[in-house]
Amino acid sequence: MQSFKELAAAFSTRFNTSHFPTEPRTLYAANDYFLKLGGKHIRPVICLMGNELFDTISLDAWHVATAIELFHNFTLIHDDIMDAAPLRRGFETVHYKYGSNTALLAGDVMLVAAYEYLNKINSNYLKPVINIFSKTAREVCEGQQIDMDFEKLENVSLNDYLKMIELKTSVLLAASLKMGAILGGAGEGNQNHLYEFGENLGIAFQIQDDYLDAFGDPEKFGKTAGGDIKQNKKTFLLIHVLETANEQLQKELKELLNNNAEDKIERVLKIFKDCNVDEWSKELKHQYFNKALHHLNEVAVLNTRKQPLKELADFLIQRDY
Repeated sequence: MQSFKELAAAFSTRFNTSHFPTEPRTLYAANDYFLKLGGKHIRPVICLMGNELFDTISLDAWHVATAIELFHNFTLIHDDIMDAAPLRRGFETVHYKYGSNTALLAGDVMLVAAYEYLNKINSNYLKPVINIFSKTAREVCEGQQIDMDFEKLENVSLNDYLKMIELKTSVLLAASLKMGAILGGAGEGNQNHLYEFGENLGIAFQIQDDYLDAFGDPEKFGKTAGGDIKQNKKTFLLIHVLETANEQLQKELKELLNNNAEDKIERVLKIFKDCNVDEWSKELKHQYFNKALHHLNEVAVLNTRKQPLKELADFLIQRDY
């Protein structure tokens, strides 16, 4: 079994090629630029790990992993437009560098390229893989819309937010594992446990992401500090404070959310700390992390084969970038 680091290096080598035509250059330069920004490649690599859990990594798994990474980058380009984000991974976002119209098209052709890679796999696996991929793609878009809808609502429940995160973030992690397992010949029970592992890990991952957006080091995280606060995005942190803070703090917080004061981010972060939301988020993260490990433990393969996935899970919830 290979570690995440080993597979990530192998995937980067394979992925570091041109996935698009040369013309029109005014379009495809934007795609090439964005892909060269790199990334952790978590989703494609866990697809490969899900495949290797049951068999030697197949060529089909490499194709599906590439499709997953292209799809993920499609979502990031569009997310940056919708969030009006100036930076991604510490560099200018595509819409800032090339304009919003070109960025939209760049994202669109990224999705088309993803399906072109899926169509390369063995016909015996094509239908189930396409079905999962398409269902997941639709759910990710639904999650993004719900996330934007939340920005217009004064109150969002924690359960509603969890459902949104499940769609926007978790299902892609879960589906990546499941598609890899399918290509490795896994039975339905093992496929489902891996899916649940990925889904719960995805929620823990997002809790950590929300935490880092507020409290992380921008130089390590690659994003402007407090970006979610600036955009009034409903996060685990904000929802918990709105549900648990005293009347005075809730009033102050709502006033801050309704204006764009220069010190908005600093004042909201102070309220977060006064409510101990940083400690609460760590506890919630570990709840979902433990659920994820339960399902991984139920996968019917030798524990030694599951060790790389356990190590990856540990990294994802402890990372500071």
